Amino acid sequence: MGHTSLPGVMHVDHVALTVPDLDAAIRFYGDVLGAVELYRLGPFDARELPTMPNGTCWTFAHVNVADARLQIVMMALGKNLMLELFRYERPTDAVSTPRRNCDAGASHIALKVENLDIALEFLRERGVKLMDGPIVIDAGPCAGLRVNYFLDPFGNQLELVEYGHLPFMDETAVPLYARPVRD
Repeated sequence: MGHTSLPGVMHVDHVALTVPDLDAAIRFYGDVLGAVELYRLGPFDARELPTMPNGTCWTFAHVNVADARLQIVMMALGKNLMLELFRYERPTDAVSTPRRNCDAGASHIALKVENLDIALEFLRERGVKLMDGPIVIDAGPCAGLRVNYFLDPFGNQLELVEYGHLPFMDETAVPLYARPVRD
């Protein structure tokens, strides 16, 4: 019998961001957001790696970028997320500004905090660019949710979320990690 969705999915392992300065990213995500460096890989250089059996360059075959030179740092961010930071030295024509939220392929990372006001003040004191907010949802499936977006030093969008029990949690059979355990 065939599967109707990807078999064996357990959980999200990590998310990745490409940054223009790996050391500055490690400092920001470590010093400001509390991420801990787990390991570094690379540099991987297409010009130094063997081509694939079909003649394709290694980096194109594996990361969809031809003739690349890149490094990777994996960081633990919070209790349940690994953040993989990529830094490409090549190609030199890479777009240097992150996508806007409305652009196809755009993404952001949302971090749940205990107290949004305290977290925002912490970021403000460190000169982090905060978007206007907080946004407060007071009706519907997310009633009780408070959010505020902010930017990392490179313009990648991040989000802080604060909530306890949200109404949609009562309506789903999906075992959410945010759902309180009830006996």
